[in-house]
Amino acid sequence: MSTIEKSIEVNVPVRTAYNQWTQFEEWPSFMEGIKEVRQLDDKHQHWRAEIGGIDKEWDAEIAEQIPDQRIAWHSTSGTPNGGVVTFHRISDDTTRVMLQMDYEPHGIVENVGDMLGVLSRRVEGDLERFKDFIEARGKETGAWRGSIPQDQQTRH
Repeated sequence: MSTIEKSIEVNVPVRTAYNQWTQFEEWPSFMEGIKEVRQLDDKHQHWRAEIGGIDKEWDAEIAEQIPDQRIAWHSTSGTPNGGVVTFHRISDDTTRVMLQMDYEPHGIVENVGDMLGVLSRRVEGDLERFKDFIEARGKETGAWRGSIPQDQQTRH
């Protein structure tokens, strides 16, 4: 497994940054390579992306969600991945978004790309595009304010 850790400060309140992050179906607007995210229910999404020129699909599950604080996830199919994003109040109008992601590259293209830091740079660019997206709007496109406790049993 490889780990990526990145953070960025966005000039919006914590609530605004968090609310926008929960709008997974909007991610193709600012996340490079993400073609589609379908919200299946409060805890599950289906992802389609292009990684290293190869189309990939996987399902993911929210393992924990605390409004304005954190969202943790893991894949349930496809390429193993998971992580956590946290939201930290810097001031009334500034939030630090911190992302830690673990993933397992598959095949020679993904492994070489991993060694060269391709995905790490992509994630950094995605955070920059998230910043540009939310700051340009000044408000979120929607919100999901529900909580998912870490110890909640997974239902399939």
